[in-house]
Amino acid sequence: LAKYHRYGAISSALLEAGAEAAGLRDGDLEITHWDVVHAVGKFPRLDDVDGVFLTGSKYDSFASIPWTDQLVDFVKSILAQHRVKLVGVCFGHQIIGRAMGAPVGRNEAQGWEVSVTDVDLTEQGKELFEGKDTLMHKDIVFDYPDGVQPLGSTSRCKVQGMFVPGRVMTVQGHPEFTEEILVEILEVRHEQGVFGDEMYEDAMARVGKKHDGVMVGKRFIEFLLDK
Repeated sequence: LAKYHRYGAISSALLEAGAEAAGLRDGDLEITHWDVVHAVGKFPRLDDVDGVFLTGSKYDSFASIPWTDQLVDFVKSILAQHRVKLVGVCFGHQIIGRAMGAPVGRNEAQGWEVSVTDVDLTEQGKELFEGKDTLMHKDIVFDYPDGVQPLGSTSRCKVQGMFVPGRVMTVQGHPEFTEEILVEILEVRHEQGVFGDEMYEDAMARVGKKHDGVMVGKRFIEFLLDK
């Protein structure tokens, strides 16, 4: 994703588009970026923020290495209080699940889930989304942790989103991915042999379909604002 200036930049673009869709004015949304991979152990002070957004990542959410372990501990510190809210996508969704005690790991049984995909929404999920998500993952949260409301599922992944009113909102998908970004990832992974011809062709046939995208960004903003 170097061409698109990393996950932080494209996630900010999603939130900014969501803020505009939610009717916020310029200057109403302030975003700061924290590189927890290379600046291990450095996190924002909770007194200085209203919400924490955990982005996607190329790394394993289930790995027990210093920076992921410290990130999980930081998320636990957020869960232990009731003011700062948590939002997560893909890797971030999995880290939050892990911090809440859910099993997280590689979905060897079902494999990759990619491209624009229909998600079977719960009643709560239907209040938030339309069920067209952009997916790019092989790692999953295997079961819902205690105390969360399920938002949706697919045949390959039971936990497509988690919700705790006023506290946590996550999705397994990548609402920040544009069609251009998704096409590039699919092409690169096909060339690398990660995706076979059949999977690649099927994914490319769906890549241009309408997905929730900015709507999810809007819901994130509304969640952070208690709207």
